[in-house]
Amino acid sequence: MCGLREAAHAEDHPEAVCHIISPLSCSLVEKSGEILLKEGTRLYQAYGKPRITEGYHCNYGLNHEYEPLLFGGSLRPTAHDLSGEVRGVELSGHPFFVAVLFQPERAALRGEVPPVVASFVAALQ
Repeated sequence: MCGLREAAHAEDHPEAVCHIISPLSCSLVEKSGEILLKEGTRLYQAYGKPRITEGYHCNYGLNHEYEPLLFGGSLRPTAHDLSGEVRGVELSGHPFFVAVLFQPERAALRGEVPPVVASFVAALQ
């Protein structure tokens, strides 16, 4: 998408020179945090509010070095945590391209349907 043929995930390819996804400075394994959703986005519509709390189980996140390149076109950040870290992105003009850096599927562990999953299924109908 950005012309970075060497782009890689640090967990899968630690030897790569271009880590779009890199190790976090602090682990988010078994942690929860507040996330701010931009109004008018699919994520905001899915949750119906500007602020949510979601769980994490990860040690990797978006490498800040590449944000200007990634978000220079139709891919845009639509969710941030309270420290300003990108936690969700959407592709403008696509019927439903939403990617998150939190784990909404963990709601299923509590017997709940994740709002973003319900929104995705509704968009298919």
